Amino acid sequence: MLPTTARLLRTALEADPTVRVCDRRRLMALLRDGVEPPTQPTKPTEPRLLRRAEVARRLGCSVRLVDRLATEGVLPKHRLPNRRRAAGVLEADLIALITASPLPAPRQTVEAT
Repeated sequence: MLPTTARLLRTALEADPTVRVCDRRRLMALLRDGVEPPTQPTKPTEPRLLRRAEVARRLGCSVRLVDRLATEGVLPKHRLPNRRRAAGVLEADLIALITASPLPAPRQTVEAT
């Protein structure tokens, strides 16, 4: 790439307020070298605990069904340390439930005739 072309691209990227500095550097290195520069290793993320309402929203059901799934052991609840009532569902457990199988059908009540 010609030096004038690189300067033109760098100026255009600097003028764009939506491009972050780290992205600008990565793009310029990619254009100049033709390879993706090595990225910094990301630190492992901690398990994410979701509230009942968020779980219900993601499943497209009611909070009561989420409570019932937790009671039946289908969706395990985890309590926060040193808390009495604070509990939630791990995001990984929710994703595993969604990808494993569809939600169990609601119980049918048999009416006596």
